[in-house]
Amino acid sequence: MKKIAIALIAPTLMLTGAAQADTLLGIYAGGQVWDTENTGNFGSGSGNQSFAFADEKQNSFYVALEHPIPLVPNIKIRENELVTQGSVLLSQDFTYNGEGYTAGTTLGSTIDLSHTDITLYYELFDNDLLSFDFGITGKKVDGLLAVRDAQSENRLESDGWIPTGYAQLRVGIPTTPLTVYGIANAVSIDDSSIRDVEAGIEYRLVENLAIDLNLQLGYRDVTIELDDLDSIDSDLQFKGPYLGLEIHF
Repeated sequence: MKKIAIALIAPTLMLTGAAQADTLLGIYAGGQVWDTENTGNFGSGSGNQSFAFADEKQNSFYVALEHPIPLVPNIKIRENELVTQGSVLLSQDFTYNGEGYTAGTTLGSTIDLSHTDITLYYELFDNDLLSFDFGITGKKVDGLLAVRDAQSENRLESDGWIPTGYAQLRVGIPTTPLTVYGIANAVSIDDSSIRDVEAGIEYRLVENLAIDLNLQLGYRDVTIELDDLDSIDSDLQFKGPYLGLEIHF
């Protein structure tokens, strides 16, 4: 985590002068139920092992505050569940976290990469037809990658902050209550990279001076490729459709 934690901060701060502050105070809150197909492999420096991971329903919740103060970024906090379990019948010997497992062993696995995103961002455009935000996200990860045989569980845990670049684009479809959007958080350092991207369509259920209520249907893809980061190697992907609801005060 420490290698990634030095990236992306300075370039973003250099762009703050071009940003425009929001003209009205706004609070956004929302949640999503995400149906994930989970694939990939992980290891700890002695070769990676693929597992047959279970599909999962993951939850995500967020709140954002937008304000009219110039040069002060808006803030969004998002809780992300990212959990799955898998198993494999080893076809060859596998060493994980210093412990060896022989071919023919049935090995289970648990992945928990749930995390909190704290995003500071600016709005370059903000209207019903076009909205574009940019900034940085700090991902606070308390990660667990574990394998287990019939006797014991072997756990590798890592926690820390990962900064990523952040961007969101929203385009309203004229004369309709529909908006299409895309959101990206990404970073690549050396041979490690993390990408969290989503795209969807939003339907405005309620829109008045007091409150906006939006229904979201989208697709999200999280890819985590680590190369000897805190002794962890991985090539993991969590992807699938989601259904969400957002309220704007």
